[in-house]
Amino acid sequence: MSQKVTLVLGGTGKTGRRVAERLQERGVAVRIGARSASPSFDWTDEATWAPVLENVDRIYVCYQPDLAVPGSVETIRKFSNLAVGAGIRRLVLLSGRGEDEAEAAERALQASGADWTIIRGSWFFENFNEGFLAEGVSSGSVFLPVDTVTEPFVSCDDIADVAVEALLDDDHVGKVYSLTGPRLMTFAEAVAEIAAAAKRPISYQAIPVADFAAQLQADGVPDDYVELIRYLFTSVLDGRNSSVTSDVERVLGRRPRDFATYARETAATGVWSIAA
Repeated sequence: MSQKVTLVLGGTGKTGRRVAERLQERGVAVRIGARSASPSFDWTDEATWAPVLENVDRIYVCYQPDLAVPGSVETIRKFSNLAVGAGIRRLVLLSGRGEDEAEAAERALQASGADWTIIRGSWFFENFNEGFLAEGVSSGSVFLPVDTVTEPFVSCDDIADVAVEALLDDDHVGKVYSLTGPRLMTFAEAVAEIAAAAKRPISYQAIPVADFAAQLQADGVPDDYVELIRYLFTSVLDGRNSSVTSDVERVLGRRPRDFATYARETAATGVWSIAA
């Protein structure tokens, strides 16, 4: 029989790409679960699920676009049951910190009978250069519907490092890890640190959520994504996540990456430079 493989769902995304790279560096056979992969995987098409499970022994489960969207809980339930029914026991789920809907999805996965680990991530550093905030940072003006609330921004590299340990070391079975960076920051403070690292002015302005949603709609953003963003900024960013944890250090034996390091290293790539 050929070597068992580890399936990385969302394997072309922010965390999945990093998880796949780290596993491959350790000599682990990896299958990418994505629409662009072969075989293709699509959360919205159940016919694509079984083919990617062949000869798999463990899975990194990253749901797109977010576990907060309607239908995610039932989707996670169906997929987890299918995976366990196929003989796959080890499931590591990337969840959202402070999201009630995400916790319901966690319970659905746990009920499958899998040997599970839950990783709850805070707001990613990389949303500022790989996500929807990148354009605003590059243009020099960031507008968001959040003012003084603090967030313990976390690096996708730290999330990936923890996920790999959870996939490969059974000591993490049955554990829930809440991953944060080492300090709390407002979004304005984060943007200011990016501006200092990029050595250029980048402004931050808090605006009403209705205005923000209207601008997204005017830019052609799909309604379901607009509603997801509205939820994240009105519910999750209400102060419930304004605390740091020691879980990164608990798993990895080192402190989590600091935002200033991320800002400095990312600025050096030129991604935030003013376009010519």
